[in-house]
Amino acid sequence: MVGRTNVWLWVRVALVAFVLAWILGPSELRNGVPILVVFLVALGLEVSFVATALRHRPVRAPDRSPQQVDRERYGFPVDEGDEDDEDDWWDQPTASPLRRFAVGLALIAALVAVVVLVDRSSGWSSVPGERRAEAVARFSDEASQISGKDVSVRCDEARDYVGAVQHADGVAVVGGDLAILTPEICFDLYRLAFDGEVTGSRTGRAVAVLAHEAWHLRGEADESTVECYALQSGVTLGRRLGLDEDDARRLMRQQLVENELRGVGSLEYRLTSECRNGGDLDLDPATDRFP
Repeated sequence: MVGRTNVWLWVRVALVAFVLAWILGPSELRNGVPILVVFLVALGLEVSFVATALRHRPVRAPDRSPQQVDRERYGFPVDEGDEDDEDDWWDQPTASPLRRFAVGLALIAALVAVVVLVDRSSGWSSVPGERRAEAVARFSDEASQISGKDVSVRCDEARDYVGAVQHADGVAVVGGDLAILTPEICFDLYRLAFDGEVTGSRTGRAVAVLAHEAWHLRGEADESTVECYALQSGVTLGRRLGLDEDDARRLMRQQLVENELRGVGSLEYRLTSECRNGGDLDLDPATDRFP
């Protein structure tokens, strides 16, 4: 039981470490792994642990001390309390499986509380309702300029459509009139447009995602083509949201590089050789600046 207890101790340590990484780490981790799934897995492990502990009674180690018959035969002094001592082993205090289960539940509940408090005090959820409505209206206006028609942008606070569900930062029906973004993308756009905050690659990614979904609403279906157009439109979009031209171009070029570094799961978004200065996908071939 000692070895098994150590295993469960390390499982709990790993759970705490992962939750901290989920809170403090990159948005990709929060988008890719729903924290509810982590807590459900942890709860399942705790239930499995207590069920196993209750089902298997510890095996008693053999008693290698002189037995009663040996005492009588070879003259060992007879201990009148030996018979009573035989059952002492079963009465040794041990940590109850139910007690360990209660500790595990308390740990999970504490982590849930931490996640809820952090989510409410930071990120998109921390923005007052009126400001969020104002920001969403601004994002919708910007997307409308790229798509060439009136469209709407919505931030998926319930995560029903994007993030872990669709494994994407945004989604839009080709030729439609609604784009849905993750709360993290909305928050990075909000910080840029309303607070003038630039958080490096995260800001560039947020601008590129908004432009990307706007191009889908415009009617472009091919992901690679849309991504190329989005990085070019992202320069103008970034300027309208508060970046100067040099910073806007730098962030979009950074996204261009990051596109090449993304994994196999993003192959359909991989830019082709025509996404270059003077290529077939160059939206402004008259200039030599790309994107």
